[in-house]
Amino acid sequence: MAADAAVTDLIEEIRRGPSGPKIAAIFDFDGTLIDGYSAATLYQYRLLHGDLGPFELWRTAQRMRGPTLDEDGFVELVHDGLKSWNGRPWEEFLELGRQLCSGTPGGFIGNLFHDAWRLVRAHQGMGHTVVIATSATEMQVAPLAEQLEISDVLCTRLEVVDGLLTGRVAGRTLWGPGKIAAVQEFAAEHEIDLTVSHAYANGDEDVPLLAAVGEPHPVNPQPELAEVAQRAGWTPLMFDSGKAGRMDVRPALRTATLFGTFFGSAGAGAAFGLLNRSRRTGVDMAGGIFDTFAGPLTGIDVEVIGRENAWAARPAVFLINHQSHLVDFLVTVHVLRRGFTAVAKAEVKQMPLVGPLFDLAGVAFLDRTDRDKAIEALGPALDKLREGTSIVIAPEGTRSLTPLPGRFKKGGFHLAMQAGVPIVPIVIRNAGELMWRRARTVRSGTVEVVVLPPIPTTGWTKNDVDEQVIAVRQLYVDTLENWPS
Repeated sequence: MAADAAVTDLIEEIRRGPSGPKIAAIFDFDGTLIDGYSAATLYQYRLLHGDLGPFELWRTAQRMRGPTLDEDGFVELVHDGLKSWNGRPWEEFLELGRQLCSGTPGGFIGNLFHDAWRLVRAHQGMGHTVVIATSATEMQVAPLAEQLEISDVLCTRLEVVDGLLTGRVAGRTLWGPGKIAAVQEFAAEHEIDLTVSHAYANGDEDVPLLAAVGEPHPVNPQPELAEVAQRAGWTPLMFDSGKAGRMDVRPALRTATLFGTFFGSAGAGAAFGLLNRSRRTGVDMAGGIFDTFAGPLTGIDVEVIGRENAWAARPAVFLINHQSHLVDFLVTVHVLRRGFTAVAKAEVKQMPLVGPLFDLAGVAFLDRTDRDKAIEALGPALDKLREGTSIVIAPEGTRSLTPLPGRFKKGGFHLAMQAGVPIVPIVIRNAGELMWRRARTVRSGTVEVVVLPPIPTTGWTKNDVDEQVIAVRQLYVDTLENWPS
């Protein structure tokens, strides 16, 4: 059974099963919620900043090459890593965690398994108590837990005195026996029945955790865990990270092809528009060429539900949830085909080649650091709408950190209200799987899209906008969690 199908079947089982907070869904962090290990990002940061000495690096490598660490061995590993933080502010440590999670090219939030996110949302939808139980520290796990709306986090706590780190662990580390002990204590305090609860983990050291629940789910299991799972009859889940092997040149070639198709289409459209003395004709021609060739040449298919809604009312303000620059652009062109332009952040205008091409296409650039300039920049977009050209805008303002949409901004809603045109939500399910935030290459696959019915703005007031921003975002959340078949 394909990994995605296995997860889909499990989600259906969860939704048919019992609900309520007495049932827990316990997720390991490294290797389960995210692909890889957050500690690697921390080590990389320390190495680049001269904070990781050769002796510690050698000791760490030796430990990781050996057999599965016991609890004492893990404590030594943590203490080695904390020595350099002795006497440094706790808040500085937390801020570093936030930066490493989402503010760096290697930020591990970009390694979130999409299947893990789907399972988290399924459990949350059933009112289960969702818990992250991990040997990682709070600085590593807290930022992602916040993005996933998980409030219960069991992790290795660090000793802090008067706001300063001491370089020691506070209490027991959550490695192996320490983790199951913390989980059992949490379950007793919250009256959780572990015999009907779920646990997800990948590591050999997590056998006790999986054995303690009624619904164990090994995720991409390590060798010892895989053997135990086979003997115990636990069905493994194989989450797909979408990463190609190091020697696989296809993603790079695919990405180059996508860029080449974009620039080739833009050039052909510009020439056609110049010959016909019509910028709009040239833009539409470029979009048509790009849509015709980009998908087949790169192996990206776009499946659209509700395509008729993209044509039910034009001009309109089309909203897209933003996960991937290139893939989102391909989806937008495929769905809308012609008669539209976009609103983009001001930084895009400064990009070589892309900025001038977008400027030529009539894109309105917003300076998000200056509210007055942002409002002023919407003027040309409003004129476009009144002239009959639709506008595409990402209401989050930037790419979301997880598949769940971020907070929506009001600009697109005010724009639609002032122009007297409807809002049409375009919900993109999985563009991030093909090219996630900060990824440099694109993979092949199918992007699933739902175009929801137009939402009239006639008669709206400024007070209505505030309510609609919340309501429309909830439409995205509901659609993503209950995808139509």
